[in-house]
Amino acid sequence: MTTVLLGLLTLSALASVVLCWLYISNTRELRGYQGQAALINNNRAVINSLANDVVEYSKKHPDIEPVLQSVGLKPGKSAAATTTKSATK
Repeated sequence: MTTVLLGLLTLSALASVVLCWLYISNTRELRGYQGQAALINNNRAVINSLANDVVEYSKKHPDIEPVLQSVGLKPGKSAAATTTKSATK
């Protein structure tokens, strides 16, 4: 009887060690992903801020508008004309 209990105790201890190792490795992986997500969110905020600054800059310097239209930050003149015509009808 004591041999069976000793075997179960050994299995339980081994299972605890394995589960602890899995928890630690998954936690490390999660921290790595959280760091990457924070970096991506920071880059997104910087890019959005830059895009907003460029749109504001284009209000005083309209020469940059073709570049903004080519990257999709401002609609083209044909899109603005289409919305104006449909709004007036």
